[in-house]
Amino acid sequence: MRPALFAAAVALPLLAAAPARAADPVTVTIVAKRFEFTPKEVRLKAGQPVRIVLRSEDVTHGFFQRELGIDAEATKETPAEITLTPAKPGRYVTICDHFCGSGHGNMKMTFVVE
Repeated sequence: MRPALFAAAVALPLLAAAPARAADPVTVTIVAKRFEFTPKEVRLKAGQPVRIVLRSEDVTHGFFQRELGIDAEATKETPAEITLTPAKPGRYVTICDHFCGSGHGNMKMTFVVE
């Protein structure tokens, strides 16, 4: 058997047996600015990995959502990155958990997992 033919005969069964590649994460960018997150709502799919990039345009902002396991902080100089795979459909309200001024209490956004 020729070397190239032998290599193909060995490699093809190995490629066929390789596990399926996990889905690439979807990237969502969220901008925090006194006193709002933009966008205010993001739709995700259960089981789909997502990479969230949180950028701040002014001061330090927190980004917290217990059920999705999100607890991050972004400054104007340093964005935060969170990677997660939401498991369960639902509406998940995320809040700023670092006091950022008088409108801080209303700084929220929602992940809708379908």
